[in-house]
Amino acid sequence: MSKSFDLTKFKDNVSTRNQYQRQLRRLADAGKSVECIEHAVRESLKNLSGKGRKSFVIYGEPQSGKTEMMICLTAKLLDEERPLIIHLLNDSVDLLGQNLGRFKASGLAPSAQNFSEVLDPSINLAKGQHVIFCKKNAKDLQKLSNKIGALKDVIIIDDEADYASPNGKVNRADKTRINELISDILGDSGDYIGVTATPARLDLNNTFDNDSGLWVSFPPHSHYTGQDVFFPFDDEDAENASKFRLTLLKEKGDDPKFARAALFSFMVNVAYLNIFNNKTETNYSMLIHTSGNKVDHKADWDAVQEALSALTDRGSAKFGRYVRDIWTTAHDRYSDVDPDTVTTYIVDNASRNAVILLNSDSDFRQNGLSATNPSSLFTVVIGGNIVSRGVTFDNLLSMFFTRDVKHKIQQDTYIQRARMFGARGKYLKFFELTIPESLYKDWNRCFVFHRLSLASIKAGKGSPVWLSDSRIAAVASASIDKSTVDIDRGEMAFALFRFDPKMDALVGSKISTRKKLEELALMIGDDGFPEYLRRFIVRMSRNIENDVSIQKSAAVYPRMNDKEKAAISRTKGMMGASQTSGDKSKHSLKIFTNDDGMGRMYYKYSGSIEFAKNMK
Repeated sequence: MSKSFDLTKFKDNVSTRNQYQRQLRRLADAGKSVECIEHAVRESLKNLSGKGRKSFVIYGEPQSGKTEMMICLTAKLLDEERPLIIHLLNDSVDLLGQNLGRFKASGLAPSAQNFSEVLDPSINLAKGQHVIFCKKNAKDLQKLSNKIGALKDVIIIDDEADYASPNGKVNRADKTRINELISDILGDSGDYIGVTATPARLDLNNTFDNDSGLWVSFPPHSHYTGQDVFFPFDDEDAENASKFRLTLLKEKGDDPKFARAALFSFMVNVAYLNIFNNKTETNYSMLIHTSGNKVDHKADWDAVQEALSALTDRGSAKFGRYVRDIWTTAHDRYSDVDPDTVTTYIVDNASRNAVILLNSDSDFRQNGLSATNPSSLFTVVIGGNIVSRGVTFDNLLSMFFTRDVKHKIQQDTYIQRARMFGARGKYLKFFELTIPESLYKDWNRCFVFHRLSLASIKAGKGSPVWLSDSRIAAVASASIDKSTVDIDRGEMAFALFRFDPKMDALVGSKISTRKKLEELALMIGDDGFPEYLRRFIVRMSRNIENDVSIQKSAAVYPRMNDKEKAAISRTKGMMGASQTSGDKSKHSLKIFTNDDGMGRMYYKYSGSIEFAKNMK
């Protein structure tokens, strides 16, 4: 039977549609959960529907699989016939190569390209569909901006969006160069999607006018281990801490003996896993992060190298002492096995090590694969800021973290440094975090504040609320748009409500404080007594009966003017010394009323916590 040629069959590009479903099948076939990805993509497409330019953030947990989510989101946008999709990422050649490689391997059509591949004049971005990657540096962005020109309907997906993209000159009527160039690429019609685990800076900076009301949650997959495990919120979550090994140092940890002890502990865990647990021998890595100073990294390298050299030289003067330390660690930790067996394995294999310094992008290009996917049995990675963002360490079994700061810890930076987060379930109980106790408490509080802020986003009650204190800053102060952000220092006030005398009766009753908070919230309403505050009070109280004081209402101060009385508010605040005198509780709550029958709830925390909120 003869068949005639029909060109129309080949002009129709139906075969390149439904890419999103193919990507989901690819992940499902690999045994990966896709429900979280489907949620993020569905909500993002909902935001992008309709007319007008859209700008929002997809936020999730550190190291929770956002690259696969972005691949699937890109596939869906291609199905929706979006012509130009630009992926921005940190200024790292190696990270560019890693992400670009994963996108190409996924089978997307068209294949993702580095921006340099499309600069040739013969390539017309106005025709067809394009997926382009570009690092966030002024030189590359300028070239890409020149190439794009005035093209409409651009969509930017900005990985680690709170890094480099926000405008650090927001309070000076000026723009940082990278922020300006991204704005130029977006034009007046482009859509912006920021992707990050730490969105506070994007909100408080008003970066690209993103709308927090459109923010999309990207929940972690079922195999993820994150802040709930490594930084238990309260006593109820304390059992999570037993799921891994936490070694708290009473000192700063700058003495080489602490790093050496952590190294030997790491080697003992590697030996135990490979002798008694693993079917096939597996390489593991240890991350040492003590400073951003390269001189300090060299000192760390010297300490680790000295210990490993002594273990590989049986004639070394320190061989006996170090082997005894290892034997003792094995004996004390694993009572079910012979410490001689563990120690012999370590001594016999000590030379199978790699000590890698990651101080710069050039180091990463040379050693990145060996560092992130260990090729030696005992791989030790010593690094500075480059390990803080976008770097995932496979088979990470130990982290020695002593990097502290003299002044305020920047919350977003330290959250990103939680490199131990991820799919660690198979060996979680063998993972060890060694850290000074004071630093761990600060780091834990970073996540407490962060968690409550995310809860305020999920509540959908307008702009999120970001918490900080004398030790922890939500973001760098220069990034906060002071024209729209309100910061209540130590005292918070909420929406006016109709006062009911039954509220005082409730406060004076003998029911538990927790029950009072719940019932008072029902009477006042969420605007007047927000859920995020109630959650904060409960979770920050070790003994809620002692830590929380709910006082009966009081009338406004007689000397307040009529406007202040109507608003139940004054510049100097309402919760003065006279209101909290003799009150030793951490959390104080009080309703003030006026003659119109209105009330306003005031909250004061004795720890000087600040609550920042974008009022735009």
